[in-house]
Amino acid sequence: MQNASRNRLIDALPFWLSLGMVPLAIIAFRFGGWWFALMPLYAWYVMTMLDAVLGLNEENPDTETPEAQLFWYRAITIIWFPVQAVMIFGGIWFATHSAFTGWEKLGLFFGIGVASGTIGIVYSHELLHQKNPLERWLGDLLLASTLYSHFRTEHLLVHHSWVATSRDAVSARYNEGFFRYFIRVLYECPVSAWHAETRRLVRSGRSKFDRRNPFWRYGALQLAMLGLALLLGGWQGIALFVWQAFIAVWQLELTNYVEHYGLTRKYLGNGRYEHVLPRHSWNSSHTATNWLLINLQRHSDHHYKPDRRFPLLQTYDAEEAPQLPFGYPAMTFLAMVPPLWRRRMNPRVRAWRRQFYPEITDWSEYNRGSLPEPRGAL
Repeated sequence: MQNASRNRLIDALPFWLSLGMVPLAIIAFRFGGWWFALMPLYAWYVMTMLDAVLGLNEENPDTETPEAQLFWYRAITIIWFPVQAVMIFGGIWFATHSAFTGWEKLGLFFGIGVASGTIGIVYSHELLHQKNPLERWLGDLLLASTLYSHFRTEHLLVHHSWVATSRDAVSARYNEGFFRYFIRVLYECPVSAWHAETRRLVRSGRSKFDRRNPFWRYGALQLAMLGLALLLGGWQGIALFVWQAFIAVWQLELTNYVEHYGLTRKYLGNGRYEHVLPRHSWNSSHTATNWLLINLQRHSDHHYKPDRRFPLLQTYDAEEAPQLPFGYPAMTFLAMVPPLWRRRMNPRVRAWRRQFYPEITDWSEYNRGSLPEPRGAL
């Protein structure tokens, strides 16, 4: 029994790569200067180089694995909030009581924002999909620490229902550059989330301002985070907190942009779309970045089976799902340079259309996002 538990721990350890950010943060706070760059270098470039060395992992785990055997996989997502909270709030206290220059402080919290976005929001995404109350609360706390609490509602009630349709803000349109996309989702997603929650309350006969509206909890948690930043570092502490939150949200939305760019569900008429299939998300089997991002790149299966825990997510071949040429870190770098992104990805979108929907000859309405909203959309 002990050997079995030890083996499961060893199998899960690669998914604990996120903890590598902690000593890098300590080094950055100890030496200042350009040492903050170690955190983004680790998350973006070291993982990309490891992907090149390790290649693809196309093995699929047994989806019937009992949850008791997933303890060591789940553990990293459960302990991450206290780890991240210490990095953010301990960092605020240290930075505002140090002799660091303003530029050094911004650099340090850029690095922390990369950690809270690349790792923290990814973990919150996993936690919010679970039924366990502790995991859901930890997911809420992680989102509050990036001032993006509405993501819970938007993701669960809107994105998963209407992905790859005109109703879903975070399904990037074909030929839509990242910067235009980013500005759009920053205002569309909170509004969409608010309407989703208020519509649900009104349908049950309650006021949209009812205490059951989770936006009350979202606001309280975010205010608590801001209050703690103020207590530890004054107004400068709030500025650093907001800066890392912005970097985290930028990282999240870069990932959202990559995950569904140009992919659309077939319109069936009368406000109806086909069911979500693995083909409606970009799939990536790159080994190292799937370790760091707890299999988020197996995104085709996540949308096909949203309740499946990350260690059990399946990967697909090119016959079933479109494949990214690189892992997310490299792809998000391309997304920041729209001409390079279009040169690499637009031909892949067109090939996807020919492969899965040869019967559609006119894609102009899909490209413009002008098809009718799904019937029953919130």
